[in-house]
Amino acid sequence: MRIISYNVNGIRAAITKGFLDWIQQANPDVICLQEIKANEDQIPVDEITAAGYPYQYYFSAQKKGYSGVAILSKIKPNKVVRGTEVTHMDFEGRNLRADFDDLSVMSLYLPSGTNLDRLDHKFKYMDDFQNYIDALKKEIPNLVICGDYNICHEAIDIHDPIRNKTVSGFLPEERAWLDKFMKSGFVDSFRHFNKEPHNYSWWSYRAGARGNNKGWRIDYNLVSENLKDRMSRAVILPEAKHSDHCPILVEID
Repeated sequence: MRIISYNVNGIRAAITKGFLDWIQQANPDVICLQEIKANEDQIPVDEITAAGYPYQYYFSAQKKGYSGVAILSKIKPNKVVRGTEVTHMDFEGRNLRADFDDLSVMSLYLPSGTNLDRLDHKFKYMDDFQNYIDALKKEIPNLVICGDYNICHEAIDIHDPIRNKTVSGFLPEERAWLDKFMKSGFVDSFRHFNKEPHNYSWWSYRAGARGNNKGWRIDYNLVSENLKDRMSRAVILPEAKHSDHCPILVEID
């Protein structure tokens, strides 16, 4: 199964930049989207179907034009679950899961901590998400959690770790949470195959950051430990430029 995760920063904007042509070329079996910023009735579902993705699932935020996640698939899932049934986690449309025969794929958009209130919300979300996943793993051991985690794990994952050490997304407490989450039974698929620096998935729109590769790696395809030996490839796809993020890919046999 070829799985891509992509924070599109507005699905309608990404489509105007050639997103649908791109997914036909990239040809994932499943693509998890974050920050779709639209309700389903605002999305050209027929065009997405024509691009090869007849199975489309959306979980939008209550606030219009904000947040939201989606899963587009060539394969019909056995079950789709919108949200976590934890109210404070679900009103912004941040978690969507599709269960297939022998694995489940989740699209996750973790909150950012842009100010003190949002940082508190982010930490509460992270703690409750860990509890949710700990329980879910007992029911579904083969999980692939794809998405924008809004956290750089290690210094290698950010272009300037010294200056950014007090910035949300690279705070010691955030990094410690992500480290603990991975150690609870997940593999960072990209780092499993690639230990090299200067590999990022998000760049600020300011000061030519992308052209100068001054980025952050905040998007991950985290794969259950018991699927580790079935991973055949994991890469970042920075040539795709429909967003301030780029897509990330994992292939699982």
